[in-house]
Amino acid sequence: MANNDRGNAKALTGVVVSDKMDKTVVVQVERLVKHPIYKKYVRRRAKFMAHDEANDCRVGDTVLIRQSRPLSRLKRWRVSKVLERVA
Repeated sequence: MANNDRGNAKALTGVVVSDKMDKTVVVQVERLVKHPIYKKYVRRRAKFMAHDEANDCRVGDTVLIRQSRPLSRLKRWRVSKVLERVA
């Protein structure tokens, strides 16, 4: 989507949880973190608003998002590609 020669932007993989906005999707990214005392792995979730220029992402799709310049008050990510479509 953006120029790929502008350094290395962070990339995350997540699931689309909302597509109700125009050209914007909410992506939930899940990661595993080891608890410092109990040494068990705990799921941590974060939600990111991502720019979806073509409006082609649907709820349940697995997408790759890349960090970009600020696009609005809450959007700092762009949908790079749809990895898996929901049926």
